[in-house]
Amino acid sequence: MGLSGFRGRIVSLAVLTATLVVAVLVVLSHVLLTRATDADTRTLARTRAEAVAATVEVVGGKLRLVEGAGDAFDTVTWVYADGRLIDGTLHPSTADDVQRLGASGRSEFVTTPPYLLYGAPLPIQGQHVTVVVMVDLAPYESSEQRSLVMSLILGAFAIVLAAVIAYVGVSRSLHVVRRMSALADEWGDHDPDRRFRMGPPRDEFGELAQTFDRLLDRVSDTIADERRLTDEIAHELRTPMSVLRGEAQLAELSGAEVDPELVLTETDRLSTAVTAILDAARSRMPREASCRLAPVLEQVVEGRVVDLDLPPDLDVAVPADVVVAVLAPLLDNAARHARSRTSLTAATYDDHVVVHVLDDGPGFREDELERVFTPGHSRTRGHGLGLAVVRRIATATGLTVRAVADGRGHVEVRFPRP
Repeated sequence: MGLSGFRGRIVSLAVLTATLVVAVLVVLSHVLLTRATDADTRTLARTRAEAVAATVEVVGGKLRLVEGAGDAFDTVTWVYADGRLIDGTLHPSTADDVQRLGASGRSEFVTTPPYLLYGAPLPIQGQHVTVVVMVDLAPYESSEQRSLVMSLILGAFAIVLAAVIAYVGVSRSLHVVRRMSALADEWGDHDPDRRFRMGPPRDEFGELAQTFDRLLDRVSDTIADERRLTDEIAHELRTPMSVLRGEAQLAELSGAEVDPELVLTETDRLSTAVTAILDAARSRMPREASCRLAPVLEQVVEGRVVDLDLPPDLDVAVPADVVVAVLAPLLDNAARHARSRTSLTAATYDDHVVVHVLDDGPGFREDELERVFTPGHSRTRGHGLGLAVVRRIATATGLTVRAVADGRGHVEVRFPRP
């Protein structure tokens, strides 16, 4: 599996970070080790100088070295008195530095790879004595090199381990995304009800799956809403189209002319229904217009047997076509369920007007007051979309529509007052 895309970037970032951390740690550890080694060699040089100083004594005003140190000790220590070598064997590679330290008369370190030289004056009264010692740095440098190599090896292992851990961790995290991709490919274009349903989210990718599920729910609701809109439009068009078709067939059979006024009325009803439904679906109903309620309701009940009881001078803060679009389907619904009588009344309140659409039919039950506004709910023949259309238009225009269970057919529509 290649390291491309998101996984590759994460692994590369982990490797880069691990490399920087390892580099800093290796450099820091090497610097600390070098300083510790330097301190150890200087301590060793001082200790060796103190050991040599313990072998120097003054007898009868003359310097004398205690015997027994051996020839090997003479190769790494030298004793100078008044700038003259009195003990030790000089090496050609360090002779100049040893003589300079022996003549200087002060405490001083000199590094002459691979050796460290240290000159220390002795506090002997009346004598100018200096001890010079040498420490071989080769073992310490070899130890530093081995430590550096081991640090680099361990650092490389840490980098590889970081890359593996990052790869495995990212792969496990991306498992949810891979499952989502596989499921989405399986669904195809015609399975909108499927969801990812990855269970409780354990990380951000699980939360992403839940977010996508909620998004798909909204998309599904939108599709269903569009389907309901299509059904509602078809429902609202069916009645006036049936009237026009019946009138045309009657005219064809009887040889009479089609009533132009009827054609115009039903055509206007078609146009009003389609415009109202589409505007409601798009939430584009004008909200600033108002109308006088009585003449609009007289227009709505025209051609219907409806008892009308309205105050004469009553205005509502909605356009006339919205009033028609809301009340006409309610009157049709009341006429279908009424036994003999349908009525339309209005009552005024402080900031609104309530119009009551009544019939003497069986009315609504308590358990169906909300379901009657659901598409498909109908107790008579038809598709049961009239009240659903009314609820859609009312919601889009800020109106309130509710059914009342009082033993008769009763629907209230609340209009705002201007």
